[in-house]
Amino acid sequence: MSELPALIAEARADGDPQRLVAAVPYAGLLGVAFESAALPPVFRLDHRDSNIGNPQPPALHGGVIGAFMEHAAIFHLLWVQGGERLPRVVDIAIDYLRPGQPQATYARCDVRRQGRRVANVGIEAWQISPDGGERVIATARAHFLLAEPG
Repeated sequence: MSELPALIAEARADGDPQRLVAAVPYAGLLGVAFESAALPPVFRLDHRDSNIGNPQPPALHGGVIGAFMEHAAIFHLLWVQGGERLPRVVDIAIDYLRPGQPQATYARCDVRRQGRRVANVGIEAWQISPDGGERVIATARAHFLLAEPG
């Protein structure tokens, strides 16, 4: 993906991180977006009926939450760190803390450790509670391959 560095540079120059999201069709299908490009970026998963897994009571599908968190980490690495290639998931461990309600969901990431080839990223997904606070619904830890060994 030799055009990736150019895409990142153009998105940064234009101040438009959504260009990165637009380059990944599955992210668009889910409804992933940058809520804020300020550092650290915040990501949003728009509410969509197609993301509901359990209809009664309605709750987000766990796979949708996991995919959102994975995409948030990839976009975080691309936007904050740049790179020559798309980070690849080595492993991801997700802790589902409570059901996701049928509303917008947000995520933020923290690069806990990064070497030349691998990054360890913590991810937290939350929703806005009725009192206006953040209600964490899932946390994750993921490792991403940034460059080929060698």
